Amino acid sequence: MRLLVVDDDPRLRDYVGRGLREAGHECETAADGAEARAAVKAGGFDVVLLDVMLPDEDGWSVLNDLRSQGDETPVIFVTARDAVAERVRGLDAGADDYLIKPFAFDELLARVTAVVRRRQGSAMVRGPLRIDPIDRHADLGGHRIDLSPREFDLLVALARADGRTLSRPDLLRSVWGIEFDPGTNTVDVHVGRLRRRLGSAASCIQTVVGEGYRLQSGEAAH
Repeated sequence: MRLLVVDDDPRLRDYVGRGLREAGHECETAADGAEARAAVKAGGFDVVLLDVMLPDEDGWSVLNDLRSQGDETPVIFVTARDAVAERVRGLDAGADDYLIKPFAFDELLARVTAVVRRRQGSAMVRGPLRIDPIDRHADLGGHRIDLSPREFDLLVALARADGRTLSRPDLLRSVWGIEFDPGTNTVDVHVGRLRRRLGSAASCIQTVVGEGYRLQSGEAAH
């Protein structure tokens, strides 16, 4: 999974970020609301861990802005504000969970996993492919496919689009977390590698000329 940690305490950002990376996840951090908005706008996060008390604005306004713009990225408030009214306010505002500081890292990790499972389900089936974004593996006809972390992230991004075409800029933002560079062929190279990994199911990834790539789903993908 790819997570964004938003907190003005550098020690907490380092602690959570290090723990998430050791658990096999990708992690980026933001120190205030402005950095958080910019990071989420770039896209590609599975969960945002958001503090309520930020130096430039509160977490409520960050979440309200995201939801008002139609951004449904899962958000977990991680805050020292432990009053019941605060927790209710956070959940009513559209947060997926509310974790009170101080917390045990194992509990944080369990809550992140639970939120993603609720939002996405434990696995996605696209034609002959079964893709599990939580356990980070993909199967073809019941057999595990050997994928690099980046290849797996690319497959997940295509699967989550549910048949929609994703442009190269879309994929660069969601998989690599970077803006489009017209001079790079990174997406094309990785799509080629992913197709080779998929073997007999390579045709599931379709090139849409002039637009990008899509993962075909349903019986036609067999």
